Amino acid sequence: MNSASVENTTGFRHFHEQLDLLKQRLLDMSERAEALVDVAVDALLRRDTGKAEVVISGDRELDALEIEIEQLAISLLALQQPMARDLRFIIGAIKISNDLERVGDHAVNIAQSALRLNDMRSIITPDPEIEDMARRARAMLSDALDAFVRADGVLGREVCKRDDQVDALHDSLFRILLTHMLEDPTTISAALELFLVSRNLERVADLATNVAEDAVYLAEGKSIKHHLEDRSLGAGTLGVTSVA
Repeated sequence: MNSASVENTTGFRHFHEQLDLLKQRLLDMSERAEALVDVAVDALLRRDTGKAEVVISGDRELDALEIEIEQLAISLLALQQPMARDLRFIIGAIKISNDLERVGDHAVNIAQSALRLNDMRSIITPDPEIEDMARRARAMLSDALDAFVRADGVLGREVCKRDDQVDALHDSLFRILLTHMLEDPTTISAALELFLVSRNLERVADLATNVAEDAVYLAEGKSIKHHLEDRSLGAGTLGVTSVA
């Protein structure tokens, strides 16, 4: 084997080692983001000030992971000039790291709501709805990241469909809170705070949907964002951009 072949083999091995590292960092970031959401909701339901403060301080770890992922991805783009699916994965990783950082922001918002609710006398406890939303949003995020790392378009599409369930719970919780406010005006502040919690959980599910859509694009080379696929099927002429 001549020196050029050795160099190419070494470069190829290094590229895939760095790609594997990028995948692992995405999984690490997703796991951390999911944990922050869990702890924030637990702090809310248990009225645990300590856990809420842990979430607020823990968001910095997600910020650091986002920067690390972006730098690693940019290095791979600049030095390796990847093609096809590898290129889509690296670009998707940059977008997903930003989505995961925003999940952390929503967890912080929930923790801050928990702290404010702890200072209120009026207590409203729609615990089942909040817990169900949190469980579904977290599962969506985990499955979406798994779909992206495995380039599993079928799982990505399935995760996207589950967003409607979280939206329905968000609407149901709004009706419950509205009833409380109408029946007892002293609950208005607490009800509005819980509505913010619900809204943040709904946004986590939306971000999980973004990741799932990126998984479909990685696997199939077509975008399903904004229902572009449905429109193209109906129009018959404006096709969805497809990449080999």
